Amino acid sequence: LELLAESFAICRLGANDPVPAWALLPGAFASICRSPDELSIVCPDPAVPRSVAAERGYRALRVRGPLPFQITGVLAGIARPLAEAEIPIFAISTYDTDYVLVRSRDLAQAVEVLREAGHVWPWATLDAPPLT
Repeated sequence: LELLAESFAICRLGANDPVPAWALLPGAFASICRSPDELSIVCPDPAVPRSVAAERGYRALRVRGPLPFQITGVLAGIARPLAEAEIPIFAISTYDTDYVLVRSRDLAQAVEVLREAGHVWPWATLDAPPLT
């Protein structure tokens, strides 16, 4: 697992709203999903105007990929221990890998829970990445 450096917002717009320019920052992680009921956008928190309905202050954990489509249980292996620790998540899957977002205030506990569950981190100590 890798920790992305940015803080993210999870936004809800109207189902027929256009994708706003602030959601399309070059080089930044973003996820845009349209359903018949809504347009959901996950993007860096500072890019989102205050007038937009959003849950702010999320950090993203990325599974090192790419993951073959035949592999099973990757997301469940992350979600299960976090659910048992009562840490809510927002999951996103892409063609290559999975991302799990947790509130910034839950990040240190989430990292510890996942470490205890056997997940490997690219840093040696908790204070190496920015956990705030």
